[in-house]
Amino acid sequence: MLKCKLEIIIFLRWEMDDYWIGINEAAKYLGVNKDTIRNWIKKTDIPACRMGKLWKFKKSELDEWVKSGKSAFVENRK
Repeated sequence: MLKCKLEIIIFLRWEMDDYWIGINEAAKYLGVNKDTIRNWIKKTDIPACRMGKLWKFKKSELDEWVKSGKSAFVENRK
């Protein structure tokens, strides 16, 4: 029973960390300039969602994008 409760707590904590972030926070999270994020939106398949005039990102999707190697491919395309 304790293991089950612990797994639920871990899952809920993960869910709380996986919220939508804006372009400024995404840039800070990835360690790049927000203009770089805007270029990636135009030129790549960075996981982003347009909500009105704002771009939003999920940290978990950004992590997967970086792990996939697609972000490194962008830098080599110049």
